[in-house]
Amino acid sequence: MQLARETIGSELQQFDEIFKQAMQSDVALLNRIMTDIVAHKGKQMRPMFVLLCARLCGAINDGSYRAALLVEILHTASLVHDDMVDDAMKRRGAFSVNALWKNRVSVMVGDQLFTKGVLLALDNNDPGLLKIYSDAIRQMIEGELLQMTKANKLSFEESDYFDLINAKTASFLAAACAAGASSTTTDPAVVKKLHDFGQKVGMAFQLKDDLFDYGTADIGKPTGNDIKEKKVTLPLIYTVKNADPVLKKKILHIVKHQHTDKDQVNFVVNIVNQSGGLQYAAEKMMAYRDEAFALLYTFPASPVRAALEELVRYTTDRAY
Repeated sequence: MQLARETIGSELQQFDEIFKQAMQSDVALLNRIMTDIVAHKGKQMRPMFVLLCARLCGAINDGSYRAALLVEILHTASLVHDDMVDDAMKRRGAFSVNALWKNRVSVMVGDQLFTKGVLLALDNNDPGLLKIYSDAIRQMIEGELLQMTKANKLSFEESDYFDLINAKTASFLAAACAAGASSTTTDPAVVKKLHDFGQKVGMAFQLKDDLFDYGTADIGKPTGNDIKEKKVTLPLIYTVKNADPVLKKKILHIVKHQHTDKDQVNFVVNIVNQSGGLQYAAEKMMAYRDEAFALLYTFPASPVRAALEELVRYTTDRAY
């Protein structure tokens, strides 16, 4: 992401200061937690997409910074709640809010961040920005609930899988790109194009995450974790679809009834690796990446377009 950081380096520095200020609180406990969250912030890929899409369409302005700030606040809130739901002890190499302060505080911290995001848009008379992100959050929540309700009725249909990752992951990145664009252009066709661009990138991003679960790289979570959580992803869907009846029956039995047995999970991971499931999912990932490029290349060549291209490549080429 070096080119992206060079292209909007001063804007990212300004965004960092805006984010730090926005996370401060007069409540001592909340300020302590927020300070810790800021200290262990992630790569801030979503704000980079916001600012680059804004620059692609015009000059970055206060609305662009609000769009970037809102996406980072809402993303942080979702991570706090996710860690609570998953009972995760670590986040970005540090103890999670849930690990340090337990469920009650985690709920309130996440809610406070969501509220802060809503007020950011309302206080600046920016209902359009709020609508873009609210639609994405609605899809994310519906996707999570859909996954929960289907936990005991495992679907091995590709269409269900793609609908799920679109709702849970791609919708939010699509919103980030659209929000950035809408801060510097009033052309609805351009905003829609960058929304679709972000959606394609988000699909590729999630496919890459799902590929990691069947790989050998150390990415901070154990291989086969999706199987243990009965999450059906594309590599497994392909494997089951193309397995002979005996093997298919065995895989389904393991996923449904032996998903906590380490040896059985490793058996499924090895079968997926041998079946071509990883290659198939990787091909789908690259197809989404290429669709994103096709949309991006309709804009004139520029350092900003090149930086966005680099970010897209990062989503599919990253090692973790």
